[in-house]
Amino acid sequence: MNEMPEVQIATVLLILAVLLGAVACALVLRDMRKRNMHLWLGHYLRRRPPVVEDRPVHVMFCFVDHFEPMWKGGDLETQRRRVDRWCSEYRAMAGRHRDADGRPPQHSFFYPEEEYAEEHLDKLSALCSDGFGEIEVHLHHDNDTEQNFRVSISRFCKVLHEQHGALPRDPETGELKFGFIHGNWCLDNSRGDGRWCGLNNELILLRELGCYADFTMPSAPSDTQTATINSIYYATDDPCAPKSHNHGAPVKVGGGTRGDLMIVQGPLALNWRERRMGVMPRIENSDIRRNCPPTEARVDLWVKTGVHVEGRPEWVFVKVHTHGTQEHDIDTLLGAPVDAMHDYLERTYNDGKRYVLHYVTARECYNIIKAAEAGEQGDPGQYRDYLLPPPRASWAGGRKARSA
Repeated sequence: MNEMPEVQIATVLLILAVLLGAVACALVLRDMRKRNMHLWLGHYLRRRPPVVEDRPVHVMFCFVDHFEPMWKGGDLETQRRRVDRWCSEYRAMAGRHRDADGRPPQHSFFYPEEEYAEEHLDKLSALCSDGFGEIEVHLHHDNDTEQNFRVSISRFCKVLHEQHGALPRDPETGELKFGFIHGNWCLDNSRGDGRWCGLNNELILLRELGCYADFTMPSAPSDTQTATINSIYYATDDPCAPKSHNHGAPVKVGGGTRGDLMIVQGPLALNWRERRMGVMPRIENSDIRRNCPPTEARVDLWVKTGVHVEGRPEWVFVKVHTHGTQEHDIDTLLGAPVDAMHDYLERTYNDGKRYVLHYVTARECYNIIKAAEAGEQGDPGQYRDYLLPPPRASWAGGRKARSA
């Protein structure tokens, strides 16, 4: 039997290699589309994180929570256990930590309008008045109408402010102001099938109702994820089309409001240090829970991503999120993993020379962003109340304040 010539063997091997490469590429592309990476990967590859070498980097760490005591239809006793555990164990855990300003970690509780219960909000208000965070607005809705949306948000903001001391008033207009997170990630009707919203003019409505900024993004791997990532920007609403926040005008030093609503995004990246099956990079979407604990590698990636106001790269904003009342995640959020995360933040990003750490609420995050936009410099910790004052629930001695 004649042996196959070496050149033919080489050709066969080359063809096999090409075929295997094509199959591998097809599998990678299928995986990318399945995880909706095609929506944002272009911006990710084009963007270059800022490099700051001649001055310390101030890290604003903002933890926002889709706080849902009635998750999966929990009965009243289950809801109470969830809220009580948070109000007890968060004090103990957060009380062990301090940032450069001597403040403990700040938790922003975005509470769902449709899950309102007076006793739960009273407990959260007490926690906030003890200096551990603030309460903001969260909403799940489907096939909504403009009229119902206006009534629901206005009513809820009034109750939060008057009954629980939450939400600030604009010092100039007296209008109640609030930060917003959209349930199911579907801000401005952004889901492909049109579910879980229904309003193509939601950005305009939020602005008119007093929303100072949206904190929903990132939402990857959901199809609601925007093409714009790792940014702080103003989105302009097209009331005839969904997902108007897909793009926008960046907030920058010396600029001004150039749209309907400020969008404050958390880091979104590819995590090559913690790969799926040792091969594919994980999507780093700033979510903290049991199956994605806040490891040191993730913290490093959050800071390295460098979300900032254009022209002020030394002020970095790290916004992470969670769903705080889900039982399988509570041990992570109130236990050793998040405790260790704060240890690492304070040890690595608070040396006073290369990094300075500031724990901030959503409102304080917005105020510092607006200070940067106005050209303020120096220590951003002094601008926590730059435009919007603290809500009454966070005043000293203001627990469960009832007067308007």
